Amino acid sequence: MSQIKKRSEIESKYKWKLENIYLDNQAWQADYAKVEGLIKEISTKDGSLANSAADLLGVLSLTDELGIIAEKLYVYARMRRDEDNALNEYQVLYDKAESLIIKVNSATSFIVPEITNIPEEKISDFINENSDLAVYNHFLRELFRQKKHVLSAKEERILANVADISQAPTNIFMMLNNADIKFPFIKDEKLNELELTKGRYGSFMESDDRRVRQDAYKAMYDTYNKLKNTIATTLSSSVKKDVFFAHTRNYNSAIEAALDQDNVTLDVYDNLIATVQDNLDYMYRYMEVRKSLLKLDKLNMYDLYVPLIKDVKMDISYNEAQNLVIKGLKPLGDEYLSILKDGLNAGWIDVYENEGKTSGAYSWGSYGTNPYILLNYDNKLNDVFTLAHELGHSMHTYYSNQNQPYIYSQYSIFVAEVASTVNESLLIDYLINNASDDREKMYLINHYLEQFRGTVYRQTMFAEFEKIIHGLVEEGEALTPDTLSEIYLKLNKLYYGPEVILDDSIAIEWARIPHFYSAFYVYKYATGFSAATALKQQIINEGKPAVTRYKEFLKAGSSDYPLKVLQKAGVDLTKPEPVAKALDYFGSLVDELEKLV
Repeated sequence: MSQIKKRSEIESKYKWKLENIYLDNQAWQADYAKVEGLIKEISTKDGSLANSAADLLGVLSLTDELGIIAEKLYVYARMRRDEDNALNEYQVLYDKAESLIIKVNSATSFIVPEITNIPEEKISDFINENSDLAVYNHFLRELFRQKKHVLSAKEERILANVADISQAPTNIFMMLNNADIKFPFIKDEKLNELELTKGRYGSFMESDDRRVRQDAYKAMYDTYNKLKNTIATTLSSSVKKDVFFAHTRNYNSAIEAALDQDNVTLDVYDNLIATVQDNLDYMYRYMEVRKSLLKLDKLNMYDLYVPLIKDVKMDISYNEAQNLVIKGLKPLGDEYLSILKDGLNAGWIDVYENEGKTSGAYSWGSYGTNPYILLNYDNKLNDVFTLAHELGHSMHTYYSNQNQPYIYSQYSIFVAEVASTVNESLLIDYLINNASDDREKMYLINHYLEQFRGTVYRQTMFAEFEKIIHGLVEEGEALTPDTLSEIYLKLNKLYYGPEVILDDSIAIEWARIPHFYSAFYVYKYATGFSAATALKQQIINEGKPAVTRYKEFLKAGSSDYPLKVLQKAGVDLTKPEPVAKALDYFGSLVDELEKLV
């Protein structure tokens, strides 16, 4: 039997270098103490912001200093914990960091209500009087835009103090899903018994052996089904938390509150769902092609990830993956590639799965550090795209941090998936154009269709699920396991169409989706993918001028509203056209696949 490696068994060259943030825990503790001192200092500034331009500037500068260090403490502790969730040492460090963030938010909670109580004319006078305040102009304008949702200083402090408690549903789910949950062993194609893990699940679902796929599928969802009552409670609690904070801040709904953070209106969200549902025929046709190529009488959910072209195998080492990504991203220019190559060799990436490691992949980091990437690389083609995807995030972070002050360095989540998907789109173009024969080309088109399906159709289905369950709670309904499963199964039937056989196993899939604990986030994958498709076409068709515009987008951070940042780059997501054109492109690839058969 093959078991997952312990972290100590992974070569150091495949681990990220978090010591570049803090050499050891002692250095971390020193910054922790510094933040505690800054918290005391900023607490003395309550009531002083309207006194003068200098006083306002001093508090905003102190807040930035506090945020930079506290963020670094939190990021380091969280990433250390993610290396091995079972290690008590870093669970303790992460808990301390999380509590510290709460203290920071509590100590600074007076700032926003105090600023919004100052007349806007007086703020303008302060900016004219002290040019150093000009950097905060967009930040200050944004505060007044959201003024009606800002509470009194006392109420803001109360909300900041309960933030720790409000994270309980997410933290409980994360520990259950990453540290405590155990899956059974299943037999692979050669009848070797292998432990099922979330990292290996993807490989099993791509197996040519349908029995392996079915066994992995059943083992995965049977395990979650045994925990459905606990996980339904955590998810329901998370939704109630969203509703509570939204209503407390005078929003009509949780979705309105979430979208308003990006200055995005509900019609953008609803237009996405409507546009995707208007183009479900493309998905249904793709399911027909999949069923036909697999020569199946019935297409089950465990048949949706196996490559359609069985005689093409792409077992790609991590080193090969790096080379492919570099070649694929060549249209982005020498400067972009130079920075990326440096990152690949500078300890940005934690490559392989190990026991206790957080599943999935992400790009993260803090202001003043290099970006970091968590992977669970398993030599699949999908893992190559994940590498390109996360490098897109990291390069976005790098450019933003290098070109924006701290207050604007963190780009909006609304645009967070654009750079990552541009990278994936450029990579697939390169691979398809350099395919060795039609069979490999079909394999790659199939892979991209799967990426598209997972990013646009699937994430839009998730987005609709989130909207429905939040609406139910707002109407006073309970989110029981049966209710959640009924809604989820119904949506799967709508989005996948008549060619796919649905069962009770897929109805419980909501229980394993961590994104549901960051409400109304996933729709941005679909809008981001659509924007990226448009930007990629501009880069290919126009060359340098489009690359220049694109890099300005990467550098912009949150210095302007996300829709405006994208409009400057050449994409308008206030209209349905980018999503519709992306779906048409999906349809054209289905056409091409049919012609190659």
